[in-house]
Amino acid sequence: MTWTLHWLEASGDLRPWRDTIAAEIALAQEAIAAVMAVPKLDILVERQPAAVIPETGTGGRAYRANLFSLALDPDNPHFETSLRAGDVRRTAVHEAHHCMRMAGPGYGWTLGEALVSEGLAGRFVSHVFGSSPEPWECAVSDAVLKANLPDNATLIGNGHDHRVWFFGFGGTRPRWLGYTLGYRIVGDWLEAKADINAAAWVDVPAHEVIKAAYGRTLSDR
Repeated sequence: MTWTLHWLEASGDLRPWRDTIAAEIALAQEAIAAVMAVPKLDILVERQPAAVIPETGTGGRAYRANLFSLALDPDNPHFETSLRAGDVRRTAVHEAHHCMRMAGPGYGWTLGEALVSEGLAGRFVSHVFGSSPEPWECAVSDAVLKANLPDNATLIGNGHDHRVWFFGFGGTRPRWLGYTLGYRIVGDWLEAKADINAAAWVDVPAHEVIKAAYGRTLSDR
């Protein structure tokens, strides 16, 4: 198996869900393999309530080109429903995409690069599974989105606060604004392209996506 699961259970037992979680991660690997070569990855799986999305009881984080983690909270009231609905497989594909991008151009340091990396991962999940946007990818109305669009200096400048733009910390930006904006920007880029090959899904430079899409997002949304 190209992906190796590492069960970290000092923080809590996951044995009742191991088989289901492993099967979901295998489906994620198969979905990527249908589109492109699957990288060799290590995946940490642990019971970590503080790291999950409250609305799903699950979460993920990519660390580097060959490592990501899945956080799970079986005590969360939404966990079982999310697991049955394929949330783990979609999270695994999202984080695996981050790992693949980290192996190429990188996740990025600017706000614009982060928006594109998140948007690409989200759209890739939708592409391989035919799934709808996640709640965080459609969390902001068009009117609120347009009122919070960053200007070019903010997009390319260093030092953006990721927690503010993507999680709404501090209350100055709506929660999940960055995920919604990134999903929209990459969607505009995809509409402008006649065909997207496997390499482009991972390695497209952020400035190309923004150049192709951001003007439309600014003026038409």
